[in-house]
Amino acid sequence: MNIVLITQDDPFYLADNLKHLIQNLPGHSKIVGCVLLSVSPFGKKESFLSKSLKTVSIFGIHFFLTYSLQFVLSKLNKKKSVAHIIGSNNIPILRLNSSINSDESLNMISALKPDLLVSVAGNEIFKKALIDLAPNGCLNLHSSLLPKYRGLMPSFWVLKNNEDRTGVSVFFVDEGIDSGEILVQKEIEIGLHTQKSLIVESKSLGMVAIIEAIEKIHRSDFICIENPDDEMTYFGFPTATDVKDFRSMGGNFF
Repeated sequence: MNIVLITQDDPFYLADNLKHLIQNLPGHSKIVGCVLLSVSPFGKKESFLSKSLKTVSIFGIHFFLTYSLQFVLSKLNKKKSVAHIIGSNNIPILRLNSSINSDESLNMISALKPDLLVSVAGNEIFKKALIDLAPNGCLNLHSSLLPKYRGLMPSFWVLKNNEDRTGVSVFFVDEGIDSGEILVQKEIEIGLHTQKSLIVESKSLGMVAIIEAIEKIHRSDFICIENPDDEMTYFGFPTATDVKDFRSMGGNFF
């Protein structure tokens, strides 16, 4: 089964996890290309200065400096980058000149003849032409137990809302936001997690869930889990007030 991976050049959490995914794919499947999108932590493309100012205003200077240092270190160690992991495994990298939904981008992806698309931290809304491009559909990894915590930064919101558990969901993308039928779900006990440690565990468990989902599609023996809209909760990007409340209740980012 030919797979096209859609991800972003994230300097923080993705490289090692994508390496695990690539190296542990079942023998019947192969990643034939990777659409590598630019990093966009706010869900849309903004200038570096705009991202920096917004990060400081919402999360504070300590948060900004911590991630800035990690960003610089990742740039100095190219072997830890997503691009290096993809390239070192002889996977062609597609860098798009326009929206992933444009005709030009669709033609580039289609030329790889994918049987399945897999999105990990894809940062654009996928439209129908892209969703329907591969015969086995498009999978996406979301770090919550859908239908709860659709939207952005679920790792923050589950901690702020004092949940006992969270998890990961691998689902078939449809034209909604995190609303497609679920193929695999795995739970995480939150316990004493910080936001960073919860992201680390979620991403690692997410790779296991993706591999399991690919196996199920290959065997064609799966029954999807419903993802009903009437049971969903949705959260956007936190505000400075949300972050202040999170810290006041003892929440930690690191």
